[in-house]
Amino acid sequence: MHQRVFPEARPNGTGGRSRRRDDWLPGRGRVIRPSMTPEPGSKSGPLAVWPCRAVIRAGLAAAALGIVPVAACAQDYPTRAVRIIVPFPAGGTADLMPRIVADRLSRRWKQAVTIENKPGAGGNIGAEAAFNAEPDGYTLLSAPPPPLVINQSLYSKLGFDPSAFVAVSVMGIVPNALVVNPGKVPARTVAELIAYARANPGRLTSATQGNGTTSHLTSEMFQMMAKVQFLHVPYRGSAPALQGLLAGDCDIMFDNLGVSLALVKSGQLRLLAVGTRKRMAALPDVPTIAETLPGFASSAWFAVVAPPKTPRAIVDKVSADIAAAIRSPEVARRFEELSAEPVGSNPEASARFMGEESLYWGSLIRAAGIKLD
Repeated sequence: MHQRVFPEARPNGTGGRSRRRDDWLPGRGRVIRPSMTPEPGSKSGPLAVWPCRAVIRAGLAAAALGIVPVAACAQDYPTRAVRIIVPFPAGGTADLMPRIVADRLSRRWKQAVTIENKPGAGGNIGAEAAFNAEPDGYTLLSAPPPPLVINQSLYSKLGFDPSAFVAVSVMGIVPNALVVNPGKVPARTVAELIAYARANPGRLTSATQGNGTTSHLTSEMFQMMAKVQFLHVPYRGSAPALQGLLAGDCDIMFDNLGVSLALVKSGQLRLLAVGTRKRMAALPDVPTIAETLPGFASSAWFAVVAPPKTPRAIVDKVSADIAAAIRSPEVARRFEELSAEPVGSNPEASARFMGEESLYWGSLIRAAGIKLD
């Protein structure tokens, strides 16, 4: 029996057990979500240690001829401000998590680390900008799954190749959850929501973070498994979707708990269930969706990648420093406020994880028959 494996929180991909959760797609069987930890004995690729910005251009030309540059002064990186592109609007977990890490990196590097929001097209606009940036380590991309592992299965053509990004680190994982506007939806349990949806087919509106987001795909998975139908209302990120839900423009939403939990605690939204396999220790009284729909599980993760051909030495340094930032008590506390499980995986483990995630979400997209122009 195959099982989808989720990682324990281990800094920079170091050792430790993995906890398992059963995940399956209707009619597709179970699939594997890999451990974030590197396999024993695994080897990283050849290390290319680059001296400085001027040598990078020469090194890239040399690499085309099969020549590997000699180590020089990559340890001096960064010598100026670093830009992290976030392909979603400010206010959601996709924006908050990299801001937390960027603040810590800025102090560690004694250089400015800025967040630049470039939302639109399910994350494609920001991802394309990062993809085309100079591969010198001074432009990075921080993103949830859509532009990294989902959109290639949704769009017939992209302006970038997601598989060509250089994986740096998966910062953290946040469970998705089912929340409703209490003034519009009478249901207090998942079973009651399913019954209400079946009695009112196509009338419930489901706000999502946008086409192809985990919010959207989680909604599609719920509809397939529960045999119900929602009207999809895509927004351009979690924050505007939650605003629409609070305003009563939509009825329900599958959102990660990073921002929506505070709205639940204030009584503005009602939390019906979480997408974890088992009940969360922090929310022991909140049931899982899987208690009603066995096998249901959904989480969002947030990763940092670099433009293609970014020097390996710089990638390793950024990855190690992100892991160190995530291990700090301050960042751990702020991740906990976002209901995030800290990870801080190394480049090899991150690349392996994202490769498996691409297969997983691709299977769901094919099963649901979703295609975007």
